[in-house]
Amino acid sequence: MKVITDLTPQAKNPKRLNLYLDGSYYCGLDILTAAKYRLKVGASVEESEIVAIQREAEYRKAFDYALKVLSNSMKTEKEVKDKLSARGYLDEIVFEVIAKVKEYGFISDGEYAMKYAAAYANKKGKNLIKTELKRKGVSDDDIAAALSEADETDACEKLAEKYFKNKEKSYETAVKCYRYLASKGFDYEAAKAAAFKQIKDEEF
Repeated sequence: MKVITDLTPQAKNPKRLNLYLDGSYYCGLDILTAAKYRLKVGASVEESEIVAIQREAEYRKAFDYALKVLSNSMKTEKEVKDKLSARGYLDEIVFEVIAKVKEYGFISDGEYAMKYAAAYANKKGKNLIKTELKRKGVSDDDIAAALSEADETDACEKLAEKYFKNKEKSYETAVKCYRYLASKGFDYEAAKAAAFKQIKDEEF
C-alpha cells in the first residue's frame, strides 16, 4: 500500500492535480477523477488502483478531445486516430475511443465519403477525389459507393468553359485546358472531350 501525501493543483491547469505517493510525485489527474474516487491526502491506496484510475482519466481526456475534433468538422476514422496518436495517447486508449465514437455514430467513413464527393463533384474529377479519400483512410468500398453515381461530363464541361474565358479559342489552348482538367483528376477521355468541345466550331 502507498499513502497519498499531497494533491496540489497544477500551475498551468488548475482543473488538474499533481498526485504524490509516499512523498514523491506519481502522476497528474483531473479534479473530477480525484473526486469520483475520493482521493485525499492521508488515504492509503494500492498502486494498481492508481494505475487503473489514471487509465480511466486518460480515456476520458482522449474521448473529450476526439469529440472536440469532431465538433469542428466531420472527420474520417484515420484522421481522428492520427490526431489522438499525435497527442501521445496509447494505442489501446485510441482504439477504445474510436470504438466508442463510432458506436455513437460520430464517425462514419461511408457518410464522409458521400459528402466529400458531393462537395467537390463540380471542382475535381473522380480520380482526384478517390486519391484524396484513400489518403484520409476511407476504404475502397466506401469510395466506390460515394462515386458510383458521379457523372463527370457536366462538371468537366463547365470547368472547360471557365478555363477558356478570355482566352483564345485555339488548339494550343484546348491542349492546355485538357492538361488542366486532367490535373484536377478528371478522366482523360472526359477531359479531352470537354476541352476540344470548346473549339469544335473553330477553323484552323
